[in-house]
Amino acid sequence: MDYTINRLIANAEFDAVEARTRAALTDNGFGILTEIDVKATMKKKLDVEMPAYRILGACNPKMAYQAIGLEPRVGAMLPCNVILREVEGGVEVSAIDPVASMQAIENTELTAVAGDVRDLLAKAVEAI
Repeated sequence: MDYTINRLIANAEFDAVEARTRAALTDNGFGILTEIDVKATMKKKLDVEMPAYRILGACNPKMAYQAIGLEPRVGAMLPCNVILREVEGGVEVSAIDPVASMQAIENTELTAVAGDVRDLLAKAVEAI
């Protein structure tokens, strides 16, 4: 089973893909709660260079509220991480598959919500 939703944006600049990713997430009901510039962090903490790599913590408030109502501890698995990374030939965008990440919780209602979130994330990634 693949645990991520992936898309390569060929011959694209990182900043442009990031802007498109943010817009696509917003258009599909997600907000960005957290963001980590991994490249900058590695430079600061380890003084190493690496290609651009950013983690966006995306959250659909309606779905998160519904999930927390079904399983209060699900917050340990939120938000949904979306990564952008510079690769040869372009920028890869990957999102965690919420259904896969929530397999440890045996709750069919929660699995259904996770499926809805997965569909929205996939739609957002496809729209980039």
